[in-house]
Amino acid sequence: MEMANENGFQLSVKLSEPTLVFPAEETKKGLFFLSNLDQNIAVIVRTVYCFKTAERGNEKAVDVIKNALKKVLVHYYPLAGRLTISSEGKLIVDCTGEGALFVEAEANCSMEEIGDITKPDPGTLGKLVYDIPGAKHILQMPPLVAQVTKFKCGGFALGLCMNHCMFDGIGAMEFVNSWGEVARDLPLSIPPVLDRSILKARNPPKIEHLHQEFADIEDKSNTNSLYEDEMVYRSFCFDPDRLKQLKMKAMEDGALDTCTTFEVLSAFVWIARTKALKMLPDQQTKLLFAVDGRAKFNPPLPKGYCGNGIVLTNSVCQAGELTDKPFSFAVRLIQDAIKMVTDSYMRSAIDYFEVTRARPSLACTLLITTWSRLSFHTTDFGWGEPVLSGPVSLPEKEVILFLSHGQERRNINVLLGLPAPVMKIFQDLMQI
Repeated sequence: MEMANENGFQLSVKLSEPTLVFPAEETKKGLFFLSNLDQNIAVIVRTVYCFKTAERGNEKAVDVIKNALKKVLVHYYPLAGRLTISSEGKLIVDCTGEGALFVEAEANCSMEEIGDITKPDPGTLGKLVYDIPGAKHILQMPPLVAQVTKFKCGGFALGLCMNHCMFDGIGAMEFVNSWGEVARDLPLSIPPVLDRSILKARNPPKIEHLHQEFADIEDKSNTNSLYEDEMVYRSFCFDPDRLKQLKMKAMEDGALDTCTTFEVLSAFVWIARTKALKMLPDQQTKLLFAVDGRAKFNPPLPKGYCGNGIVLTNSVCQAGELTDKPFSFAVRLIQDAIKMVTDSYMRSAIDYFEVTRARPSLACTLLITTWSRLSFHTTDFGWGEPVLSGPVSLPEKEVILFLSHGQERRNINVLLGLPAPVMKIFQDLMQI
């Protein structure tokens, strides 16, 4: 396994034979219900955490992480099961206790040599996450695959491959942080609430809202043909000053009373990407993003709810409106999309899936996923917080990721992939 990154450096990783890690105690068997919010986003998410401290080498890293995994799987036993299809034709977990897949690996270099992991680089970072050979779809992959890679410098990386149907970002973060707590012999600060039946569809289902997140938009602008070019991945950093400038730009015409960092940054990249893809003025374009519904459900979801508590909301408008109207117009569309997310809207989305089994359509769409509020950087297995953490790749070509980093994590990195000629235009548009 060798791959050159942009600097011409080749990461070579030697893998040992994968093993299965079972829960340390007998756990509940049988079928485990996944809600319609889980069904919707059954994509594989690959993340890497790099650890290094002068006080402690990596000799015991594999044993510590593996033993802690056995113990944490007792609390999170569905992760030791296997995904299957229920009699209703939906994803469900068969809690077989088969175990999570675990792989030890050794890299040919020091951690510093792999370069900037804050930018998705599937070629290099993909080596730090184990891919099951020959697995063609998610039913052939365990819900959790972990790889610990030791580097020559004494550091190590934990690469995780998890199915989004098991967790959203908050749930995944709580799981990884719990795993770290177990490794340090601490009690779980947030014990998981596993039962997802609180998000069952209503009987009979009630669709009370227009769910445009599922609408298929006609690609009049033929943007799809642009993706035949080679994809280029870039990250753009927005520090507090640049974010403040964007907020001032949004407020300058007096149309808005207030705006948040997320709203202005989302509007800015939506407009720039629409221009870079040269969408026709009458081309409809859609923005999708996840809103954390935990506190918006009535009653709110319990603390530690570990399934997907996020709901996709949307804004749809014509490309010409987006690019020609004042900046505040796009920001207002995003504010309205956030306001739309109420208990009634979320229950209606759950019921909509129950009736239609539709998945959100990504035609002429930008999907923004924000990890900037997730504290993945607090994970500690006994080697301190990660020196670096981030995603290996973006799940779909329509996805843009927001990640926080830097001092007090006040900078936001915007990560995306675009065809090379389109990226050139997008890059120029990133100047405020």
